[in-house]
Amino acid sequence: MLRLTINEHTQQVDVDPDTPLLWVLRDTLGLTGTKYGCGIAQCGACTVHIDGVATRSCSMSVSGVGAKNITTIEGLAANGTLHKVQQAWIDNDVPQCGYCQSGMIMAVAALLKDNPKPTDADIDSTITNICRCGTYQQVREAIHAAATA
Repeated sequence: MLRLTINEHTQQVDVDPDTPLLWVLRDTLGLTGTKYGCGIAQCGACTVHIDGVATRSCSMSVSGVGAKNITTIEGLAANGTLHKVQQAWIDNDVPQCGYCQSGMIMAVAALLKDNPKPTDADIDSTITNICRCGTYQQVREAIHAAATA
């Protein structure tokens, strides 16, 4: 049994220690907001926070998490209030198909925690998530909106 802290709740999971964190979140715990995209940590659809750091969960084994805190898209809002990035996504009509958006939101939330007023160059170098619909301009607008919220 592995003990994990996910969205501020302790969970015990009986899985192979080499299982990717993504599959533990989705299949074992039912936290399906974190998406599978590529399986090789390139697209970012599986991004979660591990101790506040944006991490691609498809390439991290569950045993590699240890005692660190995991936050998924389900745990980003607090006390019934959307995170400022989630609200900016809605206000700026970012999603089209929406598949990549939970990972993108998690990456942006981590960026703004570390860099509250990012420039376009900061965004370009940090947000490497792939959006198949090409909503990058709306993403950039939403990031700047969240930064001023």
